[in-house]
Amino acid sequence: MTPLPTNEASAWLRQHLTGMPAGAHVLDVAAGYGRNTRWLAAQGFRVEAVDIDATACIGLSKLANVEALCADLESDPWPYGVHLFDAVVVCRYLHRPLFPSLLSSIKPGGLLIYETFMRGQELLGRPQNPDFLLEPDELRQVVTPGFEVLAFEQGLFKQQSPAMMQRICARKQAG
Repeated sequence: MTPLPTNEASAWLRQHLTGMPAGAHVLDVAAGYGRNTRWLAAQGFRVEAVDIDATACIGLSKLANVEALCADLESDPWPYGVHLFDAVVVCRYLHRPLFPSLLSSIKPGGLLIYETFMRGQELLGRPQNPDFLLEPDELRQVVTPGFEVLAFEQGLFKQQSPAMMQRICARKQAG
């Protein structure tokens, strides 16, 4: 696998959002400085980017097609209420209590694209805290029932530096 430059959007995200129409409304959770947000906006998606870092949010709010929100997703209530998105994207972030809000924020037929570290990463580097590491098959279990798993991968990935990752792309079923 080719190393991923730090400023380039997630390859998993790019692979699984290619068929979504321009203008789709996408939520980028824990967007940081926006490597994924920037790519999404450049593809013509309407992007909601949320992060705790106010400086990052200010920078993202200047981009076309982007609404940035500074929020503490771990302490404050879910800021999107009952708003529904065509896709929810989460890369390299894990706060398990958010799973119900993330899943309920996806429209029927919409996508969850999630990738983050899993158990085993503590042997390779950060994060090392088990609170931030998925258990084997955890993402697949989180989306059952109610979602169709379109793609799932887990294990050691040789990126910029080796990492134990888990990735899922799942479509929310109607009803």
